[in-house]
Amino acid sequence: MIEIQMPRLSDTMEEGVINAWLKKPGELVKIGDILVEIETDKAVMEHEAYEAGIFHAVLVQEGQSAPIGTAIALLDDGKDNAPAPVPTGPSTPKAVSVLELATSATPTRHEKPTAGLKETPALAPRTFSSPLARKEAKERGISMGLLTGTGPGGRIVRSDVISATEMDSPATPGDGDKATHGGVKTSDGDSKNGSDVLRGSVIAPFTSVRKVISSRLSESSRTIPHFSLTSVADVEELVQLREEINAQRQAMGRSKISMNDFIVRASALALLEHPGINASYSPENGGQKLLHGRINIGVAMAVEAGLVVPVLVDAAHKPASQLGTETKALTAAAQERKLSPAQLSGGTFTVSNLGMYGVESFSAIINAPEGAILAAGRSGLEVVVRDGEIMARHQLRLTLSADHRIIDGADGAAFLQTLVALLGQPLVIVS
Repeated sequence: MIEIQMPRLSDTMEEGVINAWLKKPGELVKIGDILVEIETDKAVMEHEAYEAGIFHAVLVQEGQSAPIGTAIALLDDGKDNAPAPVPTGPSTPKAVSVLELATSATPTRHEKPTAGLKETPALAPRTFSSPLARKEAKERGISMGLLTGTGPGGRIVRSDVISATEMDSPATPGDGDKATHGGVKTSDGDSKNGSDVLRGSVIAPFTSVRKVISSRLSESSRTIPHFSLTSVADVEELVQLREEINAQRQAMGRSKISMNDFIVRASALALLEHPGINASYSPENGGQKLLHGRINIGVAMAVEAGLVVPVLVDAAHKPASQLGTETKALTAAAQERKLSPAQLSGGTFTVSNLGMYGVESFSAIINAPEGAILAAGRSGLEVVVRDGEIMARHQLRLTLSADHRIIDGADGAAFLQTLVALLGQPLVIVS
């Protein structure tokens, strides 16, 4: 009997959630067959079989999580005979070990169901739901069968689960850890003084993605000595050139190039001139600077699951149009949580853009182990003095956050100076 274990599918993954089993007990499994879809902290990914046999049993059910290395299923390779295992039920909080399975008795069809549990009809209709919705429902302890989907075709989405938790529910008898007041769950301490009740607080448990975001950003902010520099770029010519290019592309049936595509392109070219910014800190030998030979720019994206940073490889050697095409493809994959580990790895510098939300400027937290991150605001008309004349021109604020262990203020300022100059000369960026 072969144990199929929870694989490590990303560098930050600690546990995975079973999204869907694509094989059933008794089915033949060949090498290379897709066994299961696993939801990591970054994406929903397929896991294939590395050995052949008969799919024997599921140990971790759909919607349940398991740490890396935990047995999630058994594959019968014909080398030994193990008793039929008892798979975990929907309410089981953890995976059943092989030892527990070996010592468990398999219930017969004539046994009555456990008191208090309802029998599930054999032909119950399937409830369609998104992976995030199933994960959210599991963490909040909500049955998917009680929810009504508002997504396409009645599909249950994450917002349906969150909306359901906002409804009033009575306090659970005997719950000594948390109290519920009018649908608001509070900690034991807050239930005594009623502070959460007065604030109308509602508990929103972290998803696996949010847990990783919280952990990594906290570590980055705590361990990396950040400093920030802000410059203003005159992008009047860039805005006009972009309008002309997009008008031509639209006439040819091609997608538009965004302002962010030009910013990524300009950043990559600026990194070519300032390789010291395209670097990382290494603690080895008392601390050293790693200079990266390739310019791989991560693009921060906000999706339903949380913040992800897919990577544009060799961005300095690609025109803005190609960067735009690749970014759109990565965005689509991120929305569906289909990003591969390769698409999320190898970044040397990150661009975070909140201009589309009307944000003028902000400081971003470094995406470790990178040495710097660029925060871009919106490009808007402002009154400026140019050649002694007062006029309205499009201005763009850029803030560089850098690791002071490997990058000095003057180095960061020189990088921004080059970046501002490039954005002011759009023909250099386009070519």
